[in-house]
Amino acid sequence: MAIDRQFRINERITAREVRVIDDEGNQLGIMPSRKALMIAREKGLDLVMVSPTSNPPVCRILDFGKFKYETEKQERESRKKHKQAELKAIRIRPNIDDHDIAVKVRRAIEFFQDGDKVKFTLIFRSREITRPERGHQVLEKIVKLTEEYGAVEKPAVAEGRTLIMIMAPKKGATKPAEKAASTGGKENDAEAENEQVGGQAV
Repeated sequence: MAIDRQFRINERITAREVRVIDDEGNQLGIMPSRKALMIAREKGLDLVMVSPTSNPPVCRILDFGKFKYETEKQERESRKKHKQAELKAIRIRPNIDDHDIAVKVRRAIEFFQDGDKVKFTLIFRSREITRPERGHQVLEKIVKLTEEYGAVEKPAVAEGRTLIMIMAPKKGATKPAEKAASTGGKENDAEAENEQVGGQAV
């Protein structure tokens, strides 16, 4: 529900009498709503009904624009905290270079900071499958570069011509994705094979 429709403000307050709290938190007592609105107008502020079920209803004198901003911000943060984790997917190759690893690592850290898990799929092509140790080395490097933000939940396992590893975010993994992504290069990822498995809850 939009904040504007969630609260009655100013002339939309129809109660004959209201209990008023001013902009400094002081109790002004019970008074006619017209008088309360006049006091709010004199201060250049709004009269907002914050407890319509009380008897009489409780109103506060405040800056509704600022109140609306703070309320919406708190709601966004609350939704983010209760967000259901998703499983994001990042595909890589065993012969990936340091620059591309840095790009993948930055992406993974962003997912961890959003509270999501990451599924790394390392794909072998042609004769690459004859050197599976190279794939494990790449995944181990990614684990090392993201260790401040994520931890291995499911170690790398072979599935056909792929290695699959799943990492989960660490608690408090909210720092900017800078340190782990410093392994070099410009951000022009020629082989970007990232994909997001949107909505796939874990």
